Amino acid sequence: MDVSFYKDALLKKRAELVEGAGLNTLQSSMEHNNGRHGDMADQASGNNEVHIHLRLKQTDAKILQAIDEALMRLEKGVFGLCRDCGDPIAGARLNAIPWTRVCIDCKEKQKA
Repeated sequence: MDVSFYKDALLKKRAELVEGAGLNTLQSSMEHNNGRHGDMADQASGNNEVHIHLRLKQTDAKILQAIDEALMRLEKGVFGLCRDCGDPIAGARLNAIPWTRVCIDCKEKQKA
C-alpha cells in the first residue's frame, strides 16, 4: 500500500475543507437575515439558508475529524485496517474515501 499517496490525498482534502470553510457566506447570510429585510417569505428563506450553511459546516467538521484520525492511523501504521473487524479495507474504498474507518462489509452491517 502506498501510504504517501493516501497521506497526500488526506492532506489535500483537509486543505480544501479548511480553505473553503465558507465562513464569509455564512456570516453574510446571518447578517442579512438579522436585518429583517423583506417580507415573511424572504425572512424564512434567509433562515433556511443559514441552517443549510450550518449543516454543511457540521458535515465538514466531521470529515475534518475523520481525516485527522486517518492521519494518526497512518502515523501508527494501522491505516487501511477496518476499525471493527481488523481486516484490510479494499483499495477502491480507500481511494474513494481515504478517511474511512471501516470496510464495506462492516459499513453495511452498521446500516442494517
